[in-house]
Amino acid sequence: MPEVPEVEALREFLDEHLVGKEIVRVLPLTVNALKTYDPPLTALEGATVTAVDRHGKYLDIVAGDAAPGGLHLAVHLARAGWLRWRDSFPAAPPRPGKGPLALRAVLAGGDGFDLTEAGTAKRLAVHLVRDPADVPGIARLGPDPLAASFDRAALAALLAGERRRIKGALRDQRLIAGIGNAYSDEILHAARMSPFKPVENLSEDEITTLHDALRTTLREAVARSRGVAAGRLKAEKKSGLRVHGRTGEPCPVCGDTIREVSFSDSSLQYCPTCQTGGRPLADRRMSRLLK
Repeated sequence: MPEVPEVEALREFLDEHLVGKEIVRVLPLTVNALKTYDPPLTALEGATVTAVDRHGKYLDIVAGDAAPGGLHLAVHLARAGWLRWRDSFPAAPPRPGKGPLALRAVLAGGDGFDLTEAGTAKRLAVHLVRDPADVPGIARLGPDPLAASFDRAALAALLAGERRRIKGALRDQRLIAGIGNAYSDEILHAARMSPFKPVENLSEDEITTLHDALRTTLREAVARSRGVAAGRLKAEKKSGLRVHGRTGEPCPVCGDTIREVSFSDSSLQYCPTCQTGGRPLADRRMSRLLK
């Protein structure tokens, strides 16, 4: 799933390629992706893109002046969605419901982008609204971890009173916007912290360490992604991860074997030496099978 660094890189890419251009056609190609009906997607046709913003993992393409601030095409790529830039399109229109194509936006110059989603679980979401706060997922978002205001004191205030494990807290979009499964693993590895550590047990020094690891990890990932073409961002993300998705490989810091804990629909990766004092964490899925 694209997280803050990839979506921020997409925002920068689209800011360069979209702003100032006229949208001539928007074609919804699956019934699942579009979550709103008023205003209709046709309201974008003839409008000029004025800005591209980001809210957590949401892209926000702003166009026209139909309302204060314009129309907002808010896109959440979910687990298997992606945005693919096209310099040109085939002459024949795409067939709705065929393949991974969910939406096509064509610009006056003949270029534009496709929204695609692989797999059978269709979770990609597109909203056309007059205010991004009208999208429930955006309205519930916590602060952005890349914002200048997200300092150590801000993180400490968010964690105060939390009674859960740190991995779950970092992934909660209502607490902090935009961090998912991959970068929470990376942040906790950089902080040398167990993913199962209770938030209420964090010391003042550990909160400082966690904040430094969070900001450094995300900023470095954004820097790696900056300037990378939209179609290559997923590969760039994978190449920069140190523990997530690398079960069985050596830890790049200490050389210990990276281990995994599996859940029903996801998994986490960690280094025992760096994060848990050398103790492997119980794999919950295997524990259930052995009962």
